[in-house]
This record gives sequence, C-alpha cells and structure tokens, in this order.
Amino acid sequence: MKIGLGAGPLSGGPADLRGQVDAVVKAEEDGFASVWFNSSNSADPLTIIALAGARTSRIELVTGVLPIYSRQPLLMAQQALSANEATGGRFTLGIGLAHPESVPVMWNSPFDRPAKFMGEYLDALMPLLEEKQVQAAGEMIITEASLNFPDTPAPGVMLAALGPRMLRLAGRRTRGTVLWVTGTNAIRSHIAPRLREAAAEAGRAAPRIYTALPITVTDDRDAAREATGKQLRSYGRLVNYRRVLDIEGAAGPEDVAVIGNETEVEAQLRELADAGATDFAAAITTVARDDTETVPRTRALLKSLIGKI
Repeated sequence: MKIGLGAGPLSGGPADLRGQVDAVVKAEEDGFASVWFNSSNSADPLTIIALAGARTSRIELVTGVLPIYSRQPLLMAQQALSANEATGGRFTLGIGLAHPESVPVMWNSPFDRPAKFMGEYLDALMPLLEEKQVQAAGEMIITEASLNFPDTPAPGVMLAALGPRMLRLAGRRTRGTVLWVTGTNAIRSHIAPRLREAAAEAGRAAPRIYTALPITVTDDRDAAREATGKQLRSYGRLVNYRRVLDIEGAAGPEDVAVIGNETEVEAQLRELADAGATDFAAAITTVARDDTETVPRTRALLKSLIGKI
C-alpha cells in the first residue's frame, strides 16, 4: 500500500496557497507517494497542483475530490489537462457527486438521478481528456467541443464511489475510487468486491482504492477519538457517508479513524491494506488546538512505513 499525505487544513496543514505548495515539496522530499487535495473552501486545488508541479518531479498529485456540479465537463477537462501538463503527467483527477445536502445550496443545481448524471458527465469528460474532442448528447448533459492540447496525455481519473451503482461505474470506466471516512470492514465487504468485479467485467486493470482517513499517533486514544469526532462530526450526518459508516457499524468518523500509538497505528494500516486499500492518504488530526506533538509524530511514523506495507 502506497502512503501519501493530505494537504490543507483538513489534514492538519496550512490553508494558504503558498503554504500548501511548500507542503507538497516537503512531502516529495520525505518520500511520500502522493499528496491528496480535498475540495476545500481555501486555495483552489488545481491551482496549487499546477504550481507544485513546477517545484517537484516525482510525487503524484490527486484531487479527492472535485465535485462535478462545480465545473462543466469542458471546464473540468481544460483544467485537468492543464494540471497534468504542469506536473509532467503526475496528476490524477478524482471527481465526485458531492452530496444531496450541499449541491442545491452551493451550486444551485438539483441532485437528480446522480449516478445517471455521473455517467453522462463521463461520456463528455473522458473523450475530452483522451481525444481532446467530444460530441455527447445525453438526456442530462449535451456537449460538443474540442481542446487544443496536442502533446498532453490524459490524466488518470478516479471516482468518489460509495453506492453500488457508483462503484460499478468507477470500476468499469475509471482507474478506481477515492474514499473518505470509509473503514476497513466497508472496504473489504462492500467497496473492493464490487469495484473489482466491475473492472474485471470491463477488461480493465485492477482498480485503485485510494483511501483517505483521519490519523493520529498518540498515547491518549480517548482524547484523540473525541477530538476527531468533534472536528469531523458533519461528515457523519451526510447521507452518503452515513451509508458506509453504517456498513462499518461506526457511530461517526472517529470510529473509522486510525488512532493509537506507533504499534497500534501500524497494525491498523496493515489491516487496511489487507482489506484492499491500494493507497493511504493521511489526514493528520490533532488532539487539541495547541497540540504541537501529534503532527510531527504521526508524520514520522508514516515516513518510516513507506515501502513497508
């Protein structure tokens, strides 16, 4: 299992653009496989990725995820190809539907037949990325356009997929899935089997299961669980995450977080890999606002485990 880091405030990092670019450079220096950018209300992930691409040479840069309602397929393709060119082909585009609770109020769009919408979105997006042109006439999305990126390869695409229809779509048409607050049991029993079956049916390579989770290396597990629960409480109220938390038997994100001392956390990460996670993206969660120990301690353990899980 490859080990990466999250960028931005959700992962215990800076919110400003320059700080996040510097964090990518440091992550590459420390040997991490990837840096994961969630869709935040701070600096734009694709702008950070393009800037970080000029200062790095190896590390993979992943969006996890860009909501498709925020960008029409043509704009998404244009930005994704630009990011992939800027990074020398090290960009992976993670996209998702977001949530029925947020889409109508944030992007003034109905959350209508989401799996069908995603399928038609891919009908428009994938040709734009791969052939640089498209003629798509679906029921929900109509796009006729072309792009001028003659020497830029298509980035890899992954979907945020939690339900059966989305997992099937991810397996059949993309390189895999990007997960958040999804625990080991849900990956083993629900995510991995459906995703792999769909990929095999489509004749595609084994899919990636890119798994982002809150993580805290600490000797005070109870305090860390309480802090994680408070910081991430809202995710447990979203219907899509609630589905996989219920499969896990988890009351909230704190019950799927990776928490414990060095030995305990390493064991949890190995169990995650055994369940089917191909990549782990760490969202380092602190125990308290003035906590200066957790981030370096957690990062040090993760660095020591690179290439060993």
